[in-house]
Amino acid sequence: MHFYFGLIILAFVITFLLMIPFIGFLYRMKFQRSAETQEVRKSATRAFYKIREMHAVKVGVPTGGGILVSAVVIVIFGVVFLIRNGQMISGHELWRELGVILLTFSGFGALGFYDDVIKIFGFAKTGFFGLRMRQKFLLQLLVGLAVGAFLYFGLGIDIINIPIVGRYFHLEWGIIPLAAFLIVGFANSFDFTDGLDGLSGGLLMICLMAFVVIASRELDEVLLTFIVLWLGALMAYLYFNIFPARIMLGNVGGLAFGATLAVIGLLSGKTVALLVIGGIFLAEGMSSLLQLFSKKFMKKRIFPIAPFHHWLQLLGWEEPKIVARAWLAGFILAVFGVWLAVL
Repeated sequence: MHFYFGLIILAFVITFLLMIPFIGFLYRMKFQRSAETQEVRKSATRAFYKIREMHAVKVGVPTGGGILVSAVVIVIFGVVFLIRNGQMISGHELWRELGVILLTFSGFGALGFYDDVIKIFGFAKTGFFGLRMRQKFLLQLLVGLAVGAFLYFGLGIDIINIPIVGRYFHLEWGIIPLAAFLIVGFANSFDFTDGLDGLSGGLLMICLMAFVVIASRELDEVLLTFIVLWLGALMAYLYFNIFPARIMLGNVGGLAFGATLAVIGLLSGKTVALLVIGGIFLAEGMSSLLQLFSKKFMKKRIFPIAPFHHWLQLLGWEEPKIVARAWLAGFILAVFGVWLAVL
């Protein structure tokens, strides 16, 4: 394990040293949210404007931290892979496992980057290559299905393990739509959660720590190396993202990180544990989904505002308190998820 602890430290140090000049670069490129480019819905409520007022101090904070974190992880992983001559132990065929991880990381990262550019530079208003929500969701679904097909046809993954009862189910090609559903669900749930300083980053850090334990038991060096590098880089980002944040992930990180977390769960064969470990993300995403369906089909809102962390703000909870308590809840779920995974 000394090697992997060293990788965590290496990724942390490199990301930390690059983060300050990177923040300056984002400022120079004006890659930051402004009050003018924030979307205002026609059906905006008083709760929406109150939350917007609370978050007014975040206007001008650069977004795009996910770009640096992703770049550091991919570059260091490539170097480690070359140094070790590609002789890592893998639970699956090495190159194919590496391919499915990078496909998810880069595919959803590209979709998120597109979304950031459209919003930040105001192209959504001009119609410059603008896509509607359903079109963007369709693109996510296509990438998710491609990853699911890669998992099934490339890696032969089609088993769902149900802990406690000890049952294994072979879904065969049914794993493809299930994987796509989980990947797209986690991508959007993570993106919804990324609304308070340190919230999504801290929860993801806890999730990755849980999967370090799981991947160690599975003796999957490819997956474990990727996770520890991601963990180290994320810790450095989190230092600059905790309240008050100096940088935000942006959609490039929000979509890529959530989708890749789902793939890690699928690769490790611990799908049920994934749902528990990432439970806070799913709760946040579900609150937004229920709100959307309620407004569309019932013509009323279930919650004053969604996702759930914004509702807590309306109730008077301070931002750092919401984040800290979410981390605690996430830690308990992670412990429970690991317990399920090792049964």
